[in-house]
Amino acid sequence: MERTQGDYRLSDNPADQQPEKVHAYLSRSYGAEGIPLDLVRRSLANSLCIGLFHCGAQVGLARVITDRATFAYLCDVYVLEEHRGNGLAKWMMQAVTEHPELQGIRRFTLATRDAHGLYAQFGFKTPAQPESLMEFRRPGLYKSATRGAVPPP
Repeated sequence: MERTQGDYRLSDNPADQQPEKVHAYLSRSYGAEGIPLDLVRRSLANSLCIGLFHCGAQVGLARVITDRATFAYLCDVYVLEEHRGNGLAKWMMQAVTEHPELQGIRRFTLATRDAHGLYAQFGFKTPAQPESLMEFRRPGLYKSATRGAVPPP
């Protein structure tokens, strides 16, 4: 999948993704602060990624963790600050929701702190049965010495 709009390009080609550029943003983001570069590389390699590029440099990303059949989880969505306000996040989200490998997905989820309005435009809403969802969280994991340890029951 590749789309162009002026000097911008979207691509899902794994070879196009620029882990160092993605890491530069994610390591300072609220959801992945301090994430090591090796984990960013592994996450990109094991996900469906739609990168946003401006004149060859990666300036945004939408990463989908999926089996490409029944389930998808959208994460790591960003557009660099200097490129915001041009509808690029909407353009990426349109590419995500129209992506051929994501059609027929039964459950497509995401978590956001402040972009509910963007995702609502593409059909995302509060879970119908939030009481059925569970999670365990490890805030600050990338900053701690116990990275990767599973919490005790």
